[in-house]
Amino acid sequence: QVQLVESGGGLVQAGGSLRLSCAASGRTLSIYRVGWFRQAPGKEREFVATITWSGGNTYYADSVKGRFTISRDNAKNTVALQMNGLKPEDTAIYYCAAKHNIGFFTTPNDFDYWGQGTQVTVSS
Repeated sequence: QVQLVESGGGLVQAGGSLRLSCAASGRTLSIYRVGWFRQAPGKEREFVATITWSGGNTYYADSVKGRFTISRDNAKNTVALQMNGLKPEDTAIYYCAAKHNIGFFTTPNDFDYWGQGTQVTVSS
């Protein structure tokens, strides 16, 4: 089992920045990839960004490319999401997710473990 705990959410004005963190514990050696998803009220959970646990290969949704940066610190078992140039449409609950295996990684069903989420609110 892998446990994930997100932190770092909050309220920020448009154009501002936030840094989210995801702390992993348990069977972290079995993690292949970690991803960030978000879910706004009344909408489906959507892919934001992902990184491979060991190699650091990254991939972003078009909506956040150039504004968000995902990174990992293997020594601390954490994955961060640096969010710059925030827009009101970025408002959502942000979830960290992890998966064991190589394969698809842009839908929620592709991941095995989830955190509880952290709220990000961007005011205009």
